[in-house]
Amino acid sequence: MTDQHTVTSTLVQEASRVKLTSTLFGIDFPLRLEPCIFSIARQLSSEYRGGYWTFHLLSNGGFYMAPNHSTPFPVAAENGFCSHLSPEAFGIVVCLYAYSGQSFGNDTFAEVCAEHYHLLRAFALDHPEAGNIMAATD
Repeated sequence: MTDQHTVTSTLVQEASRVKLTSTLFGIDFPLRLEPCIFSIARQLSSEYRGGYWTFHLLSNGGFYMAPNHSTPFPVAAENGFCSHLSPEAFGIVVCLYAYSGQSFGNDTFAEVCAEHYHLLRAFALDHPEAGNIMAATD
């Protein structure tokens, strides 16, 4: 029996990606959020070289992206965290960083990012790599 409060993730199919991100973030997704995510990924891992990212919709309405990669990423964060994260955990960390950074504005997009930070964090707390995700984002 699953916990009613457990947040689950569903892979977004290719055909639904643009409509979903437009619904959640509007034009700010391709103009602000996605470039921010890719930039943070480069900052956190010397081995991140770009590539295709999968999109994930959370049962609580949240969203995250993760690189479609077969091996863990070495991560070195400014807070001193230094370890390897699976591609999914790496994506969660990168999205949490992006949401946090984008939430410090005075517009609706900042409010949306603040909300998505908390929705994704709720999912991350039950993730198998929750300890490392929290350590990397603390």
